[in-house]
Amino acid sequence: MDFKPKAPNAIEYKFGPRSVAIGDFDKDNCPDIAVTDHATDNIIIYFGYSNGNLRSPVKYSTGSGSTPYMIAVGDLNNDSRLDIAIANFGMNNVGILFGLQDRSFTNLIALSTLSSRPISIHLVDLNNDGALDIVTANYANETTFSSGDGSRLQSVVVFDLNNDSFLDIVVANDGTNNIGVLLGNGNGTFRDQLKFSTGVHSHPHSIALGDFNVDDQMDIAVANRVTKNIILFLGDGNGMFESQDSNDNVYDATPLFIGAGDLNNDETSEIIVTYYGIDNVDVFAVYDTGYFPKQTTYLTGSWPQSTAIGDFNNDTRLDIVVANAYSKTVSVRLGYGNGSFGDQQAYSTGDLSYSVAIGDVNNDARLDIVVANMGDNTVSVLLGYGNGSFADQQTYSTGFKPQGVAVGDFNNDAQLDIVVVNSGNHTVSVLLGYRNGSFADQLTFSTGWAPQSIAVGDFNNDTCLDIVVPNFGDQTVSILLGYGNGSFDNQKTYSIGDDPMCVAVGDFNNDGLLDIVVTNDGRNSVRILLGYGNGSFRDETAYSTDSHAIFVSVGDFNNDNRLDIVIANWDKNTISVLIGHGNGSFGHQRTYSTGSSPTFVTVGDLNNDTRLDIVVVNNGDSTVSIFLGHRNLALEKQVTLITGTGSQPRSFALGDFNNDNQTDIAVVNSRTNNVGIFLGYGNYSFTNQTTFLTGTTPISIATGDLNKDNILDIIIANHDTDSIGVFLGAGNGSFPVQKVFMTSYKSQPIAVAVCLAWIW
Repeated sequence: MDFKPKAPNAIEYKFGPRSVAIGDFDKDNCPDIAVTDHATDNIIIYFGYSNGNLRSPVKYSTGSGSTPYMIAVGDLNNDSRLDIAIANFGMNNVGILFGLQDRSFTNLIALSTLSSRPISIHLVDLNNDGALDIVTANYANETTFSSGDGSRLQSVVVFDLNNDSFLDIVVANDGTNNIGVLLGNGNGTFRDQLKFSTGVHSHPHSIALGDFNVDDQMDIAVANRVTKNIILFLGDGNGMFESQDSNDNVYDATPLFIGAGDLNNDETSEIIVTYYGIDNVDVFAVYDTGYFPKQTTYLTGSWPQSTAIGDFNNDTRLDIVVANAYSKTVSVRLGYGNGSFGDQQAYSTGDLSYSVAIGDVNNDARLDIVVANMGDNTVSVLLGYGNGSFADQQTYSTGFKPQGVAVGDFNNDAQLDIVVVNSGNHTVSVLLGYRNGSFADQLTFSTGWAPQSIAVGDFNNDTCLDIVVPNFGDQTVSILLGYGNGSFDNQKTYSIGDDPMCVAVGDFNNDGLLDIVVTNDGRNSVRILLGYGNGSFRDETAYSTDSHAIFVSVGDFNNDNRLDIVIANWDKNTISVLIGHGNGSFGHQRTYSTGSSPTFVTVGDLNNDTRLDIVVVNNGDSTVSIFLGHRNLALEKQVTLITGTGSQPRSFALGDFNNDNQTDIAVVNSRTNNVGIFLGYGNYSFTNQTTFLTGTTPISIATGDLNKDNILDIIIANHDTDSIGVFLGAGNGSFPVQKVFMTSYKSQPIAVAVCLAWIW
């Protein structure tokens, strides 16, 4: 088995740990076990046999009133024998027992931690001198490297976070609501603590490390016990971390313990969570939600209605054009390539310029502008000069009240044509283009009642463009299949719900066939119609938006190769972003505030960072809002592992228990007194739980090969029966018999760990 954890995971100790460590203290190639006994101020050593059995316990005093919390093992004096370091909470010291040759240890040597009350201890080489150093997490007055007055350390992890080959420290500061990062100097000293907020009144208490964004840099996951959420901090490899928006990571129950590991062999760490009082374990995948934290606004003409994005001056930077209805203009702003734009330049159009589209209509490799003018029933064509300026408009007659416009090659002559939706006489007009940028008279085709917008695509895979329009008046969408000669078949309609306003197309389920998304203004929702590839569609799920969903656009906002959607919500002054799952379904909306009365939204990469940005037209305050897209990682539940009614799982361990090279999960169920094994298939699915009886109230679990048969075994701390249980693995995911070893009366062990620092 090749089980390589991404990083060491911190263990959270809420009640004062009584811990277990494993090492070969007598150098007989058999694992031995050391246990802290806080009730009697001792540690207990169980020397092991080669068959996994243990000898009778041997006690070593840690001092009267010492209350030993946690132990760590390692060779502290370089004599090739394991020694033991103990965090003595009651006596404010670290106790050292040096290992001797005859299965014995020296008398305790106490190293004062002043008044710090150590609760956790680790042995690492902090200064690269070949000698182990001691790191403690201290509950009271941290003295050597302070994490802040009142910080109340809950968890500590040691790892090289800035790739300088020196170990660094991460701590969870429950009292000050942050995590602290202390970067090591390589000589046993540390830089001042860098603090990263976990939120007001969050009280962080459990930490896991993993690579959550596949950049080969270590990231941090933090569980907060009061705000009941998990926050991700992405590392840059230099010791700095960027917090991710955690609005999607809030849970009904308090996360008790978190860990990280790659459960599906995709090189990305997943997160596993247990909760206080909940009878299951959740597995979460980390995914990019896309994030649009702040808008930048620019003035437009009066009562802007729509916008389009393109490179109008051939500088490889996207520019913006806005149709201004009351100004009877389009305004052009040239982009600087960083998400900002120059002053607007206005060009005259017809009356009530309502919708705008762009394309090269005269084949000169320069983008041109097409505008539907609702007030005088025309379309305007403005030919571009390729330097960001445009010729005076040429106008062409349309139907009554043209409300939407699009361009496409409808007769397969390699020349762009124009299609306009006419809301006043319930038609679409098609104007076939000539190579010089002029257009033939319109051809009209019937739609449903009061069509509002238009989109084009090949819905039946015949290489001919088709048309879809939403009909506000009769609550349908019309599909007009193209013949490839500029004419179209009679419409086919689908009932779609109250007040459809806008339509967009895309492949939402990654089957290579175009699908449709429609906004339902009257139901505050969008509806998905999945395409069969023959021009017909099946009605799918509706998704809630904010009030008055008036326009929709499509794009991949989180770079996962799955289409997402963004909706303009006119009444709430917001946009909604719904992340696609790639199977035709979408997540819950994330909303972002816009200007007043957003009417139109489109997408493009405005700052050349390979992430889509969003442009919103706000006709209430005559502005456009620019939202630059950012990466943001959140958690998406993949599976819930049911551990049984009243089980109350407390902790878990990962490993390959049946030697199939897939990661499995072992969970200790504290109320039903068993350990549950979930065998993984490597695709976020697991077998049903198989349970094995433990002692009373098992609290903590660890894994390791205790009898050197290349099969993982399990060690469990049984709190109420004052014992540890050893389960030797059979190699098929079963653990037939628990071997019980007492830890002395009222020791109540609640933490167990495996030491990997073998010395031969």
